[in-house]
Amino acid sequence: MATKSIKYSTFAPSNCLVMKASKKTILAEVKRYVIITLALFTMCLGWTAFLIPNHLMGGGVSGIAALIYWGTGLSTGISIFVINAVLLLIALKVIGVGFGIKTGYSIVMASLFMSLLQHFITDPMMAGEMQPFVTDHFLAAILGGGLAGLSIGVAFTQGGSTGGTDIIAMIVCKYHNISQGRVILICDIIIIACGFIVGNTIEDFIYSCVVMGVCSYCIDLVLTGNKQTVQAFIFTSKPEAVADRIANEMQRGVTMINGTGWYTKHEGPILMVVAHKRESQQVLRIVKEEDPKAFMTLNTVMGAYGKGFEPMKR
Repeated sequence: MATKSIKYSTFAPSNCLVMKASKKTILAEVKRYVIITLALFTMCLGWTAFLIPNHLMGGGVSGIAALIYWGTGLSTGISIFVINAVLLLIALKVIGVGFGIKTGYSIVMASLFMSLLQHFITDPMMAGEMQPFVTDHFLAAILGGGLAGLSIGVAFTQGGSTGGTDIIAMIVCKYHNISQGRVILICDIIIIACGFIVGNTIEDFIYSCVVMGVCSYCIDLVLTGNKQTVQAFIFTSKPEAVADRIANEMQRGVTMINGTGWYTKHEGPILMVVAHKRESQQVLRIVKEEDPKAFMTLNTVMGAYGKGFEPMKR
């Protein structure tokens, strides 16, 4: 009597791992979109509550939309949507589909927020039905530019964009080692210069330049703080234990250098670690737990390029 061989396959463990990984990925992506949404709302609030009511210009598509609003009364949300739709096609081609999806989402949400906030805040202020939050132009420039810059920077850290000149900045920075804030500043100076078309004065132009300076500074402040790196030199009697924990828990490389103490004349290893600034506290914690008597120096690094850090650019 012939017997049939039965093959058993077990998929449960691998399926569980896949499900856990997928769930983690989905949650991370949802978190990114939530942060981008909050950043967009904050940016639109800065425009509608501080800049437009005080006849101050910013840059980017929002600045162009403000020009159109002052000249024709057309909703800033509609202008932002139409102009950004064209730039989105460029982002899909040059930067990639992932960026295009986030940017498309940002365009829709920014247009919606601008339209809603304009209806409830800007229009009543312009009609005299509601008192402006700030009447001092310099203070309005600081608040409006600061909110816009911080919001754009946060959106960049999540792999997204608020549209407009942000797309141009990300394209340029993809191929050249120049700060995104500087690229946006150059584009925006050209845009605010067009404010004279709708009757802006020299005073308005100067305050608009203040807006651009504050916005650019805040963008670079967020991005630099997010990417800033540190270099640690660790002198410890337990180099293997410290190095193993840093490598396993932080997934950071550790270089062991042979050194000699001039006073003691004792030879011993020195550990060198390069990590993001936000990870420095974790390095300190590991060293303290393994060797409370260890000696450690921490230095700020101008830039770190390669695996685990920024990609090298031309």
